[in-house]
Amino acid sequence: MEGAPRTAETGPSIDPTPAGHENCGHRCWREARTLPAPDDPGNGTGDPGAPGKAPDGPRDGLRGSGNGLDGAGSPGSPGDGPGEEPRFRILYVCTGNLCRSPLAERLTRSVLGPCPALQVISAGTRAEPGRQMAERTRRVLVRLGGDPGGFVSRRLTPDLLAAADLVLTATTEHRAESVAGHLPAVTRAFTIAEFGALARAVPAGAVGRHEDPVRRARALVAEVRALRGLVQVDRPDIPDPYGRSWLAHRAAGRRIARSLAVPLRLLTRSPASCPCACP
Repeated sequence: MEGAPRTAETGPSIDPTPAGHENCGHRCWREARTLPAPDDPGNGTGDPGAPGKAPDGPRDGLRGSGNGLDGAGSPGSPGDGPGEEPRFRILYVCTGNLCRSPLAERLTRSVLGPCPALQVISAGTRAEPGRQMAERTRRVLVRLGGDPGGFVSRRLTPDLLAAADLVLTATTEHRAESVAGHLPAVTRAFTIAEFGALARAVPAGAVGRHEDPVRRARALVAEVRALRGLVQVDRPDIPDPYGRSWLAHRAAGRRIARSLAVPLRLLTRSPASCPCACP
């Protein structure tokens, strides 16, 4: 596909160590230790209907950590079924599920670790199910600290949107398509860059005071939603690097990593342990 990538670092990587999971509560690590292996050999979602590969569109579910999309629960978002443990689902969306959304998903998983309470997948609005991640994106992902193994593309569906507590898209066009596919998602759909910019204005204590990972995630979304229209977002879209140069893929990867850095720190670290300049 392309020549060998440069050996220089692609940009600031996201710390793969899920620091702060000691604050997830006993449910997090207990379930992570006892969770059965996924039935799906392809994408690890445990969803028998999910394809075994994926492009820059609908992707696979979470790898062996119970991190697939299957329910939710907070005001304005899908709810968990009776008797189910509360969970929080993050859905990344791009066009083909080959570049931007799978990279964002795998970076997020690398930070959140095997916490079954926080589930992450990706999908594409025009994805061809069963395709592998773009090779250049795979290389960028590895340099940023993520694992591309087992990824396959998945097409975006209304069911995925209905089950997601947070929908993060590559562009405003993807956000509009997601909301059109499931109107209630309008209160929890943002572009990746938009969410990152708004999260920088969220006081760390407003999120970190919650020990439970699901409550922490819901608090983050509520704080970010309240800042819409109050914080300027200069560049809400991340351009599609598919079929373009290594530099285009690297640039997209760097923007995604930078946009997710603060939200992921807020989700995984208490204010006292956070070394960043969180407000």
